[in-house]
Amino acid sequence: MPTNPLSFMSANFMSRQAGYRLSGSWAEGARLTVAHCQPLATYRQRLGEIFAEIRELGFDRLDLWECHLDARWASDDHLAIVVDLLAEHGLTVASRAANAGADRATFLRSCEIARRLGTDIVGTSTPLLFAERERPWLIGTLRDQGLRLTHENHPHEKTAQMLLDIIGEAEDSPIGACLDTGWFATHGTDAGRAIRELGPRLFYLHLKDVPKVGLPHDTCEHGCGIVPLADCLSALREVGYAGAISIEHEPEHEDPRPAIARAAAWVRAWQAG
Repeated sequence: MPTNPLSFMSANFMSRQAGYRLSGSWAEGARLTVAHCQPLATYRQRLGEIFAEIRELGFDRLDLWECHLDARWASDDHLAIVVDLLAEHGLTVASRAANAGADRATFLRSCEIARRLGTDIVGTSTPLLFAERERPWLIGTLRDQGLRLTHENHPHEKTAQMLLDIIGEAEDSPIGACLDTGWFATHGTDAGRAIRELGPRLFYLHLKDVPKVGLPHDTCEHGCGIVPLADCLSALREVGYAGAISIEHEPEHEDPRPAIARAAAWVRAWQAG
């Protein structure tokens, strides 16, 4: 039976620059990451170290977090370095884990970045999606460039139907859902059922576990929380999902790599069984 490839979410390194002892919030981790990565003079070395760690974990795909390459600040030189590093480390980009831009110019730059990176997923949402007058332009741009846009359930989308209300139900649309299993569990929503309800409108999946229903939204090692992981994988097979599965775990106070390695091994074993 075909198996879904696994991808490493580079936002797993959200607290890396704090030595995995983040004292602030996600926003603080993002700020520290950008401050570390953005300078062009050290970009190749610093991003190369991150790519090497991902490859050492046995991944050949990654979801490139916007704090590692953001359309709002990435120059052509930054982009060229990323393309070189991907080839050097034998990595491909499964998706851009990034906002695709709040205006048309930034969205077009995000499209350009996605094409250069070799992924057809331009980002995990855009405010343009909520402006009805912009939707025809978005759809036309995506179709012209052979790209897809996802909208990810985060704090506000508590059910599959809420996602469908945003992305639309037309199966030929280049706008679809990116389902985060952990956020649905935080809201008390059955992620496996949500996968089945989305069906062909599911474009991408972030496989995450959380310890409990309710905020704060903290991740935990896969299999140690409340997300029905095996049922989620079963649901993916049932709906014929053929995309990658992003392994996501962003702890604030520990190195995520050992837990990520165990999660990947478990998913591969489940797929083989």
